[in-house]
Amino acid sequence: MSSGYLWVKAFHLIFVASWFAGLFYLPRLFVNLATVPADSHAERERLLLMARKLYRFSSLLMVPALLLGLWLWLGYGVGKGQGWLHLKLLLVVGAIGYHHLCRTLLRGFEQFANRRSHRWFRVFNEASVLLFAAIVVLVIVKPF
Repeated sequence: MSSGYLWVKAFHLIFVASWFAGLFYLPRLFVNLATVPADSHAERERLLLMARKLYRFSSLLMVPALLLGLWLWLGYGVGKGQGWLHLKLLLVVGAIGYHHLCRTLLRGFEQFANRRSHRWFRVFNEASVLLFAAIVVLVIVKPF
């Protein structure tokens, strides 16, 4: 194993964990936004500002996470021809979709168009945890 590979792998893990930290917390902000009383404008605006900043920051973290993952796959051949990688890539596509769905949901709050309850957002919040756990298990255990 070359030291270059280990550096790419380390930074990939750092950026993936950081990206997912944003995906773990952004839906929690949605839970709070869904419970804000209609007359609490300052609280709503504060939460929206936090959510916008977190979404932008998470988006910036997603890009190097994906690029470093491609480097590991295409440059070092990690997982080529192994079944676990196919499922991992499918889950990564799901994580990207989840990330973009968060943007759609944020826009709904910005436009006063949210129709979902705080309970829905609590369940939605767990999807990112399940995605992250499944991806980590696939990469570490390589079950097939």
